[in-house]
Amino acid sequence: MHIASHNVNGIRAAHRRGFATWLSERNYDVVGLQEVRCRIADLPEGVWCDRYATYDPGELAGRNGVALLTRTPPVEVRSWSGAAVTFAPSGSATVQTLVPALARELTVFRTHGRYIEVDLAEAPLTIACVYVPKGDSPLLAPGDEKVQGRYDAKMAFLNGFAKQLDRARRDANRKGREFLVVGDFNIAHTNLDLKNWRSNQKTSGFLPEEREWLSTVINPRTLVDVTRSLHPQSDGPYSWWSWRGQAFANDTGWRIDYHLASPALAKSAVSAHVDREDSYDDRISDHAAVVVNYAI
Repeated sequence: MHIASHNVNGIRAAHRRGFATWLSERNYDVVGLQEVRCRIADLPEGVWCDRYATYDPGELAGRNGVALLTRTPPVEVRSWSGAAVTFAPSGSATVQTLVPALARELTVFRTHGRYIEVDLAEAPLTIACVYVPKGDSPLLAPGDEKVQGRYDAKMAFLNGFAKQLDRARRDANRKGREFLVVGDFNIAHTNLDLKNWRSNQKTSGFLPEEREWLSTVINPRTLVDVTRSLHPQSDGPYSWWSWRGQAFANDTGWRIDYHLASPALAKSAVSAHVDREDSYDDRISDHAAVVVNYAI
């Protein structure tokens, strides 16, 4: 089963750049999307191709939005807002959407369109898709209240999300399912995960407390960073590059998009790669898809 995670940086812009062609040509079994950033009424016609799409757009216009694309309708959907909608290739699909109990720190994010979770019909697997807040760095702008607010919001999200991931993983286990969360975590974990790590030690996404948080979430007994487990000593593979300058051409990137899997599922991973376009002009987004092949 090939599973991809892709921050599309706006589905309408990605669609104009060839997203539907990319989706149909790659033929991945499950695709998690972040930053879809589109009201349901404004989704481009045919954008999901022949997939079932479970989508929570959130209530913040032009921001966030997460989706999971599957070959068959999911058995069950869980959304923090309860507003997720599942589309069938020929119209709407009737799939039960549940609202899980949320950690206290996450209640403010309930309607932001940052997390969905489905139980697959074709495999004993619960898969979640997340878009973690980008945050900001008070180290680079001390005293700036807006910067401090964005930093505080991200740290609150992370504190609550660690609890939520633990609950979701345990719930999946009780149902006899493996657990996988994919998405844009907006954190580079180690020096291997961004090209210019020396100059970014005060930058949001590489702050010591963010990296420490990710270290507490990744554990051989709970959730495994699948790409890193298959590429233990490699720089990257990076999944985000700035649109500016020669970042993409020079592969000056960040690895901030992850597959975090329950241990048995992680052991089944055969390969992991970043589906990086051949040239700058071919890019669909400032991110590229992270793809893992699981033998399940």
